[in-house]
Amino acid sequence: MNKPKIYITRKIPRELVKSYEDQYDIRMWEKEEEPVPREILLKETQHADGILCMLSEKIDKELLSSAPHLKVVANLAVGFDNIDLDAAKKRGIIITNTPDVLSETTADLGFALLMTTARRVVEANDYIKTGQWKNWAPFLLAGTDIHHKTIGIVGMGRIGEAIAKRAKGFGMEILYHNRSRKEEAEKELGASYVSFDELLRSSDYVVSVIPLTDETTELFNKDSFRKMKQSSIFINISRGGVVNEEALVDALKNKVIAAAGLDVFANEPINSKHPLLGLNNVVCLPHIGSSSTETRTKMIQLCFENVDGVIQGRGAKTPV
Repeated sequence: MNKPKIYITRKIPRELVKSYEDQYDIRMWEKEEEPVPREILLKETQHADGILCMLSEKIDKELLSSAPHLKVVANLAVGFDNIDLDAAKKRGIIITNTPDVLSETTADLGFALLMTTARRVVEANDYIKTGQWKNWAPFLLAGTDIHHKTIGIVGMGRIGEAIAKRAKGFGMEILYHNRSRKEEAEKELGASYVSFDELLRSSDYVVSVIPLTDETTELFNKDSFRKMKQSSIFINISRGGVVNEEALVDALKNKVIAAAGLDVFANEPINSKHPLLGLNNVVCLPHIGSSSTETRTKMIQLCFENVDGVIQGRGAKTPV
């Protein structure tokens, strides 16, 4: 009897695959930092019962219709805007993601990015490494305080709440905007629900933790940045598509806002000539929000549990 087939779209540690190899025919793209080419992805998934994929793979109508045996797609991420959910539903294919396990780690990164941007840590590191530090001066690489400032969190999901907990430890005033109020979070964290416009006007730090949808695409645009304080700092750890990057570059160049810290971009990966990379008041990271060894391991394990559960008839642990 043939084993069910699982295709993994990026190289992951073999020790995370071993416990499933007796039960499944597992194939994997053997490059860690290079996405599987589209033609190979289509060919490999034609006979797959399950797919473990990254955000970089488009699991669209074309792919789903060419994979007649496919039962489950496990996305190694919380987001799933790379997957055609309607096409999957029509074919009875279960889509899963990895919520919860990465919330705290992503919040760690988000707050670290906020602090790094505010205190000009990258600039300071480059300053000393390139031999520019000759003397001490009162306002040498002076940044801005974090403690007791106002943070505005756009999207109060699991990650947003985790960021709010960290902000509370810094004595920050916490504002948030969400599709619906989170009264429990308000009680626990002392957060205040406000309109999007009020959040922009009042916050020293505006942090985006929203999913990419039709409603949130380029939510942060020229008008949004103009409503923010001139001294404010914008942090994005959600999706690059929620920002109009041309408007952000313009706002940073013309000091409409003070600075930005970004872990995500509209088109990834960005190249070294991207206009955001030429600005001193921007800190850019290569989409590493959940990238700790512990969390990425848990995410992969959850993906396997989802694939195995669907194929074996138990159901998925975290269906979308």
